[in-house]
Formats: sequence, structure tokens, C-alpha cells
Amino acid sequence: MEMNEILEKLPKHLMNLVIDQPYAEYSAQDHAVWRYVMRRNVQYLGKVAHGSYLEGLKKCGISLDKIPSMYGMNRILQEIGWAAVAVDGFIPPSAFMAFQAYNILVIAADIRSAGQVGYTPAPDIIHEAAGHAPIIADPLYAGFLKRFGEIGSRAFLSPRDYELYEAIRHLSITKADPYSTEESLRQAEQHLFDCSDNMGEPSELAKIRSLHWWTVEYGLIGDVDNPKIYGAGLLSSISESEECLKPHVKKLPLTVDAANYSFDITEPQPQLFVTPDFETLNRVLEEFAQTMAVRRGGLYGLKQAIRSENTGTCVFSSGLEVSGTFTDVLEKNGIPVYIKTAGPSTLNYAGKELPGHSKTYHSQGFGSPVGMIRYLSVALEDFSEEELGQIGIAPDEHINLDFESGVNVSGIVKELTLRDGRLILISLDNCMVSYEGKTLFEPSWGTYDMAAGKSIVSVYSGPADEEAFGFSYPAPAEKSHKIQHDEKTLRLHAIYQKVRDIREDNCSFALLPALWEELKKEHDGDWLCALEMLELLKMKKIEDGFTAGLKAFLDSKASAEQSLSKLIADGLALLD
Repeated sequence: MEMNEILEKLPKHLMNLVIDQPYAEYSAQDHAVWRYVMRRNVQYLGKVAHGSYLEGLKKCGISLDKIPSMYGMNRILQEIGWAAVAVDGFIPPSAFMAFQAYNILVIAADIRSAGQVGYTPAPDIIHEAAGHAPIIADPLYAGFLKRFGEIGSRAFLSPRDYELYEAIRHLSITKADPYSTEESLRQAEQHLFDCSDNMGEPSELAKIRSLHWWTVEYGLIGDVDNPKIYGAGLLSSISESEECLKPHVKKLPLTVDAANYSFDITEPQPQLFVTPDFETLNRVLEEFAQTMAVRRGGLYGLKQAIRSENTGTCVFSSGLEVSGTFTDVLEKNGIPVYIKTAGPSTLNYAGKELPGHSKTYHSQGFGSPVGMIRYLSVALEDFSEEELGQIGIAPDEHINLDFESGVNVSGIVKELTLRDGRLILISLDNCMVSYEGKTLFEPSWGTYDMAAGKSIVSVYSGPADEEAFGFSYPAPAEKSHKIQHDEKTLRLHAIYQKVRDIREDNCSFALLPALWEELKKEHDGDWLCALEMLELLKMKKIEDGFTAGLKAFLDSKASAEQSLSKLIADGLALLD
């Protein structure tokens, strides 16, 4: 991967998802699909998309005539503070948002087949490069996208969320493969339905994913009665970009309530949400963030972490960060008084692991009280080291701490850990911890590390220090299908390539009649190559029997096959 200053900041835990763009594997037919969609989009979207779309295409270095190279795009994207990487289809939603937080666009390397020109069920390079990239040229929108990534990557998921993601990925891979059987499609759709039907209460990730869908992917902007398009899913779909503005699709003003609207990737959306401007996107996002554990902390946040059954981090008011799998929280009057993790855990400060407090050291988990000490009007973290000594909290001193909650901690101080002048951790030997007659820690278990903090101010998904924790997103087990074309299809691709060579070299037009005869004889179902040939003749202002024959073929194809009627009509309109 060709690096630049933005890509160099990408953390290691995301690199497993990055692949090389297989540029040499794109066929001439693939480039023809790109040309058709992009030229059609520019013609239509220039009238109905947000004003930054066309200008953004130029700023991002996206050509209408050929699939862009991400390396070429990156040289231009870095000028607006962004970069792009190739990935294999759908990646986990939290990872997708994490990339955004680092100003990285993830671009699915594959391109839709010729049979899915109008709409593809799988993310592809048209969706990502021609949908997402142009709008980020707008600074306000780019800031929103980055902020969405920062907040969304902190959202807690439920155990079923990953199952749903894998079901969506499997269906998209199956649908994108033109050689998939009807039975395999039926099974994939049924599996997704079964997963969707058993999700239970929506997780934070499910809700923010819905908000992402109704804004970043399928968002409209401006007046509710006459909106423009800015969502990447609409910008990259010829059919949906036209249908979405029709009256039968309900238009609703964007509010935070959009997060409660689920969506179906296999069906057209019955309603869309309209933001008056990009500033409102940030306001709605911030309003949603206030409902999340990362902002609320406390008992709510800890319960979200426990429910997720995945690595999470809780932040004490002192700044100490505990990362691990949270399994239990003792509470009193709706307030957490003791937190527990199970299995390898780490202690951190300001996003960096504390020396001596790795997963190896805390291999069996971590537990600590939360709250104020009885008879102290000031929280422990607010005492200076000198003041701590004055109240008897110093190395080698025996202490007995009675928390207002009823938790009791007694032992000999081994070490005090302070950061930025604040106490964050007390390590004790010969320590006993108890609560309501139950022993939570006893001396024979070794050194006890007690967090200092009157409250839990934040709880979020993932570890505080990803690299030290050894956290990463594994590459998807199921890969997008590498289509193995038969000999007949390869011969079709060869015809496309010859037509492309004629256009690029602006010569050898005399070869077109023979190529047309070969196309008719062996590939009479193909219309896009015929359209490409007709375009070349129009460019040369050749109006003869050959030209008329191509036009008659396309008209006949459009009349005979309803699914192709509009695609062909739109293609012919481009030539005029």
C-alpha cells in the first residue's frame, strides 16, 4: 500500500481489514459498467444532488471513464485531509466507523456486475468512491463524518449484532455473484431474516448504525418538499436516486428519532430523512451521543458493557481506565459501588497502558470499589500526594477505607500511582475487601489494586490502548467470491477490451462491424457493449446502416425486456 501522512496514522488494529486493490483484475466490461453509471449519475445528479457533489468528484480525482486507482485518489484526497483504503466488501460496522474516525474512507474493491448496473446489494467501488468520496470535499460534512466515526466506534454491540453483520455480508456476497444459485440465495435470505427476527432490544451499535444509514448512506438535504441527495447509497444507485425523490417515498425531517427506524438492505426504503443543512447533522449526532454509555457512564454504561460480552472500557472520575470483559457490577440506589471484569484486563491512563498493569498481570480480571470515602468531604483523587500522607495514605502505612456504599478496603499501602497530580490507583498488600458480609478480595490472592474514583464517568466499547491490549478486527472468514468466468464470458470481455482500445486510441473504427457481428452471434443478451459501440459511431458522426442496426437492436432489447428498458433508454439519452 502506498502510504501518506494520513495512512501512516492508521492504527495496527485496523490493518487486518485492508487489502490491495486488485486493479489489474478489472475487466474492460467492469470499466464499461463504471463509465455507464458515472456518466448517467453526473447527468442526473447534477440536477438533484447536493451542490458539493460535482465539485467533489473533481477534487477527489475521480474519472468518469475508468475505475479509479486508490493510490491516485489518495494523492488528491490528502489535500483535503483524507485517504482511502481497499477492503473486501462489508466490514464490521464498528470498524467502518473507526476508519472514519481516522479520516479514512474504506472502499470495497469489487465492482458490481453488468447485471446489477442500476443497484447492487453489496458495497462496491462505485458506492464508496463515487458515493462517499465526493461529499467529503465539503468541510462541514467531512467534520461530521469524522465525528460520527469517533462516536460510532465507541458504541456497544450485542452478541447478536455480529451474527447479523455476518448474515448481511453473506447475503451481499451471494447476491453479488452472478453465478449464485436460486437455492443459495434463498438460504442466505432466510438466514438474514432469522437473525433479524431474533435481535432483542437494539444495542447502541444497532441504533447508531440506523442513524448512519439514514444520514451518511440514504440522507436527503434541504427542504422536505424539494430535497437534494447527499447519501452515498443514493448517489451510487441509478435506480434509487430517481425513485427516492418521488412522492411515494415518505420524507421526514431528520431528528434523533431516526436512530429508531430499522432498515432492510434488500428492499427500497419506504421513508427517508431530510436534514436542512450539514450543521443539523452534527447537532443530531451530538444529541444521540448524549444517550450513549460513552457519555452517560455510571450504572447504565456498565450494564451496556456487561450485555455486550465483549471488551469494554470504564473510565473513573480520576482518569483511570479499566479495559476488559465486564461481568458484574454491584449497585446501591442505582449507583455502581463495585465493578468487576473477568479474564485478561488492563489499567490505563489517557489511552495508554500503565506500566505493570498489562493483561498478563491482570490475567484473572480486575475488581474495584467506586465512590466516596465515609467522613471525607473530598474524593481521594482530589488529594495531593502530600495531603494523602497527612490522612495516613502513604507507602507502608496500614489503611482502612470505609466507603459510603458500605464497601470496606483494609491493607498495607504498597504503592500510590498518580498522574497529572491526581491519585488514580492504590496498590495494597495483605488486603481484605468486603461488602455487606461478602468477601470480595482476601490477602492470599496477592496484591490488590484499587482504583481511585468517586464515579464512573464514561463506558465505551473496545480497549483504551488497542495496541497494548492486542486488539484487532479479524479479517472476515468468508471472502467475496472471485468470479471464475467461463470461456464464453472471457471472449465477451475481449470484445469490450477491443472497443475500449478503439475509444482510447481514437482509431481502428473499421473493426467495429466485425466486433458487432461477433457480439450478436455469441452474446446476444449483452446491451452495454452495443451501447459503447453506438457511442463511438456517434462520436465520429457516422450515420449508416451499421449505426441504424445497433440502434434498432437496443430499441428491440428495451421493448422486449422490461428490466432493461430504462437502463437502455437512459444510455441512449446520454449519447444525445
